[in-house]
This record gives sequence, structure tokens and C-alpha cells, in this order.
Amino acid sequence: MEVSWEQSVTDSINTIYLLFSAYLVFVMQIGFAMLCAGSVRAKNAMNIMLTNVVDAVVGSISYYLFGFAFAFGDGSNSNPFIGTNFFALYNIPSTSYDYSFFLYQWAFAIAVAGITSGSIAERTQFTAYLFFSFFLTGFVYPIVVHWVWSSSGWLSPSSSGLLFGSGAIDFAGSGVVHLVGGIAGLWGSFIEGPRVGRFDAFGNPVPMRGHNATLVVLGTFLLWFGWFGFNPGSFDKILVAYPDSTSQGNWTAVGRTAVTTTLAGSTAGIVTLFGRRILVGHWDALDVCNGLLGGFVAITSGCSVVEPWAAIVCGFFAAWVLIGLNILALKLQFDDPLEATQLHGGCGAWGLIFTGLFAKEEFVIQAYNSGETGVVRPYGLLMGGGWGLLGAQVVEVLMIVGWVSVTMGPLFYGLHKLGILRISSDEEIAGLDISRHGGYAYAHQEEDRPHFYADYVRMQN
Repeated sequence: MEVSWEQSVTDSINTIYLLFSAYLVFVMQIGFAMLCAGSVRAKNAMNIMLTNVVDAVVGSISYYLFGFAFAFGDGSNSNPFIGTNFFALYNIPSTSYDYSFFLYQWAFAIAVAGITSGSIAERTQFTAYLFFSFFLTGFVYPIVVHWVWSSSGWLSPSSSGLLFGSGAIDFAGSGVVHLVGGIAGLWGSFIEGPRVGRFDAFGNPVPMRGHNATLVVLGTFLLWFGWFGFNPGSFDKILVAYPDSTSQGNWTAVGRTAVTTTLAGSTAGIVTLFGRRILVGHWDALDVCNGLLGGFVAITSGCSVVEPWAAIVCGFFAAWVLIGLNILALKLQFDDPLEATQLHGGCGAWGLIFTGLFAKEEFVIQAYNSGETGVVRPYGLLMGGGWGLLGAQVVEVLMIVGWVSVTMGPLFYGLHKLGILRISSDEEIAGLDISRHGGYAYAHQEEDRPHFYADYVRMQN
């Protein structure tokens, strides 16, 4: 049947919107790279930059071959656990998905591996990055995507059989993206152990601050910019009018989602600024940056279904979740150079619970039923919506923690037993740049350090 010109224009605008959102999310890779580089010591800067590139290129191939199919491969033999078609984009475009949708989802997928890379920075063999990036992006992460974001997923709020009559609301991925990456990083960092010198003989933490605050702040602002594709872009379509209104549609919800994202991150940043001032006695720019990101991570689940005032509540508690988990990590001698486990894992879990408490019924129907009249759905417990949604949110948290643990835990342990997970102490002390990558990221280094790989080899001999 011939498509009307009005429909063609609508489809074109929606496609442009989704592609532009994909480009914004991909900009987050630059943000991750800058944040990671500034957060590690100078002797490991080249290594962490290379791992960010590898996460993107390896994840691209893995997601193209397997990941997208496992995530969205619905069909006649579809099931609630795993997708079964669209391998290597076979039969794409289809009636359900096109290339722009794949590109948007790909940008999400490579972000997950970047989160995990931060947890195991400064002490991991390069080969291990190749293994875990491919496995995480091509299998572990897509399975969770299928559960929550595929229309046939058992946790999906769009499936025919809604869990607890609701399904789990994880609009842009506090759980699907951030909790998955955080728990994977937890296992990698736990199995590797702390960096050499991170804790003294009495178990007290020894500061190992990143070498460049400028890069950290730059990376934070780039991530903030990219989050406007991450959260508002998850509507997929912007030209969708709501039937009970002459002036509102997805374009209204997109704007509100950008506002809630900004408010949650900003609140978390302010609370972290003053909270850390009380705890450590000075104003710390790096802590504020992580607090800001923690607020963004937390609001990502409910960004489209909560009021702006609720986003401020989300950011307030996200800051204290991050501060508390960082204190606990030091007491347990857990070493995560980027605080990725605490930030993405802890704040991601809080974001899912927050959505179960504060989601507004009107906004839930707009996000998942295009504002259709006469629809009744569970919503936030504190908004009067009962326990159904909150129960589904808790189930998502538990299932993600369990699934990632039984997949990524054995992978990291296997790499450890094979001797290809962690570098030697000598190489770690010298720095990964000189011991593994042929030289430093910066031209000028201390005089008592080897300047080139050949110098390093001569010192070893």
C-alpha cells in the first residue's frame, strides 16, 4: 500500500531524531575516554585510552554478529529469555526494526563495556579486555536487554504477560546498562584484587588520585551532553501525538525527560560537593563529577515517568548511595579506580527502586501506551499506585545481579586461572604504557623512568 506523504515526513523526522540521539550517545564514548584517562595515573593513560577504543571496536563486531539478535530477535519462535533471529542484521530492515534502531542500540551496548573497563583499570592485561568486551557486549548484556526492552521479554512493560501486572520500568537503562556494567566490574575488580600499593600493611587506604582533573571535568561534561541522547532519545520517536490532548505528544515528554535528567544530576553533584566537604574537609572537583554522574545513572530508569521535583529526590539519595558505597569499599579493601561499581552499580540499583516509588501514572501511560485513554497501569508506590511496579523493579535488580554474576564471574575467574587477567607487579609498578604499549601517552616524563619500551626492556634485563 502506498504511504502518504504525511506519514513519510513523520517517519523521516522520527528517524532523524533517533539517529541524532545515537550520535549523542556515541559522544559519551569520548566522555568515558577523557574521564578514564584523567582518573588514572599518567603512566597508564595510553592503556586506558586504548581500552576505550577496543571496547568500541570489539563491541561493534560482537553486537552486529550476535548481540542485536539476542536482544531484539523476535519472531515466530520468540521466547521471553533470548532473541533468536536478526543475526548479523539478517532480515534488517524489518517491519519492527531498521538500521537507525540498530545504531542507537549499538551505542548503548558499547557503553556497558566502557563501564566495566574502569573498574579493572591500571592492572589488567590487554588480552583480557578483548575477551570480556566481546562476551559482555555480544551475550551477557543483550540477554538483559531482551528481558526488559524487547516486546516479548518476561520483564518488559510492553509484553503481553506483564510481571505483577506491570512489568519493570527501566526506560533508558539504570539496570539494563549501568547495573550490568557495574556488577561485571565488581567481579573483575574483586577477582583481580587491589592495585599494588592501594592499601598499606595495616589495610589502610593509600590515595592514588588521577593525574589530570581537567580531563575528568571535560569527560563529565561530554557525558552530560551525551545523556540528552541516552534518556530523551529512548522514546525512539518524537512525532507521536497523545489522543487526549491537542498540544501534547512525545515531544512534550522528551523535553520533560531532559529536565528530569538535568535536575537529578545537578542535585547529586551539589549534595556530593557539600557531603564530601563535611567528610574530608575540602572542596573536591573529582568527587563532584562522580556525584553528578551518579545522579544521571539513577534517573535513567525513571526519567520519562517522574515529575521534575521527584528527580531532585532521586539525585539527593543517589549522592548518598555513592558516598556510602565508597566508604564501604575502602573498609572492605575493594579497589575500583573509577568507582564504577559503586557509581553505576549502586546508583543504578537505587534508580530502579526510585522508579517503583515515584512513577506517575499519567507519564507511565504516555511512555508505554502513547497516552492512550482508558488504560490502567500500576505506578509508583508513594504516588498511590500499589506494590506491583515496585515488585517488578526489585525483581529486575535481583535478576541482573544474579545473571551477570553467574556469567561474568566465571569468565573473570577463568581468565585469572589461565594467567591472562592481571599483569605482573613489576609491570604494574613501571606502568602499563611503558611495559605493554611501547611508551608513554605524554612526551615529557620523569627522568628516573624509562622513556621507551626498549629502555624498559633493558632495565628488566
